[in-house]
Amino acid sequence: MELTSVRAAAWLNTAVAEAEAGLAEGGVPIGAALYGADGALLGRGHNRRVQDGDPSLHAETAAFRAAGRQRSYRGTTMVTTLSPCWYCSGLVRQFGISRVVIGEAETFQGGHEWLAEHGIEVMTLNDQRCAAMMRAFIAEKPALWNEDIGEE
Repeated sequence: MELTSVRAAAWLNTAVAEAEAGLAEGGVPIGAALYGADGALLGRGHNRRVQDGDPSLHAETAAFRAAGRQRSYRGTTMVTTLSPCWYCSGLVRQFGISRVVIGEAETFQGGHEWLAEHGIEVMTLNDQRCAAMMRAFIAEKPALWNEDIGEE
């Protein structure tokens, strides 16, 4: 299935809704969704590090877990509101997820360039909703943000 910018933007809406849910719960506002090769939504989730006290529960891992076991992840697309960190970029590579759609990469530069260098199709949408949500969160809760990205 060809990924058009219109389809990518529509899929991003799912991830944005997840990010907003995470923010409403007092967590880090990052959301993600995993779509199948046929365009079906396989799983969605948001960062739950704060809510669950689980440092490994990033948005991409939450969406991946919600998708459940798949025979193959070839042809799937991970949609995320923010450039994926190295941990989540590793998940994409490990399981052969074919594409990553990123809402924004202004507030955080994760591993998306590395993914592209290794054959993963990367589309960055420069979505200002995502950037504004992250800028506001970082300004309001800098210590929590630094904890989330492993900074001091």
